[in-house]
Amino acid sequence: MAKTVTIKDVAAHAEVSVGTVSRVLSKNSTVKAPLAERVNKAIAELGYKPNFAARALRAKHINVIGLLVPDITNPFFSQLADKLEGLASARGHALIVSSSRNDSRFEARQFNALLEHQPKAILLVPASDQRLFDLPDSTVVYGLDRPAPGLRTFGVDQRASAALGLKHLVDLGHRQVVYIAGPQTTITGRQRREGVEAQARALREAGIDLNLDIREGTFDFQSGETIARAVLSGPSGGDVPTGILAANDQIAIGVVRAARDMRIDVPGELSVIGFDDIDLASLVVPRLTTIRQPVDAIASAAMDAIFAEETEAADHLAMGRLCERQSTQVRA
Repeated sequence: MAKTVTIKDVAAHAEVSVGTVSRVLSKNSTVKAPLAERVNKAIAELGYKPNFAARALRAKHINVIGLLVPDITNPFFSQLADKLEGLASARGHALIVSSSRNDSRFEARQFNALLEHQPKAILLVPASDQRLFDLPDSTVVYGLDRPAPGLRTFGVDQRASAALGLKHLVDLGHRQVVYIAGPQTTITGRQRREGVEAQARALREAGIDLNLDIREGTFDFQSGETIARAVLSGPSGGDVPTGILAANDQIAIGVVRAARDMRIDVPGELSVIGFDDIDLASLVVPRLTTIRQPVDAIASAAMDAIFAEETEAADHLAMGRLCERQSTQVRA
């Protein structure tokens, strides 16, 4: 049988120390480029395959970071994963992405499966308030996007950011408004609704005659379309909304699709606002007005904390920003 090539063989072939080879394998930036090239050439010539499992036993983790999201088909989570992957790669780490499918029991299975890879850290977007797994002592776990009880969370101020959407509709003259909330089984769904309700109370206290109808949905296109058909098919007159605020962009795009099928002009007869600013928001027609989550800033803050090995408990909450496009206009 052929002899297994070891890290010592690579070091001897490249005429460097074993430590230098190890630093090259971990993509340590302190290794000068000519030296790194020599080591990589030796690795290629000898056909060396790093034993990541053995390295993990010594270093307590393999150079990977875990990301567990509720729904990998949700464009917002895809964009977040893409940003995190780039940031992890720049630090010599790979990102392993897994989905809980919005199921707490499956989330527990997937979380434990990620732990088997001995990651440096796990970023968790919780499926619900119910956590059916124990947090590990040896692996850093941060909450991401959605507040996670007991975990430091990186995301936006959900309440204050959601309130921006309702204020924008009212500033445009809309008084008959429907808010399609996200599932109340999630903290995000509840906090965004709380923000909208608090803004509605403040506006009424300021003397604005606002009629706000709240409907609960799920974070997907079909939910927006189904609820929009119901509220837009109501009796004629004041009960039909002139503005719809959605808990995320997928819901909002579903609303726009329903309005189009019902021959209701957006924004001429109906203004629509989403939340997240996924890539699709600027591609649909009309282009969607939305509350932008600063994905780059959130991902960067979380990744910086992981590699700085921060132990502080304070959440990192950014503020969303109104991104006005073509799906809203002044109420005629």
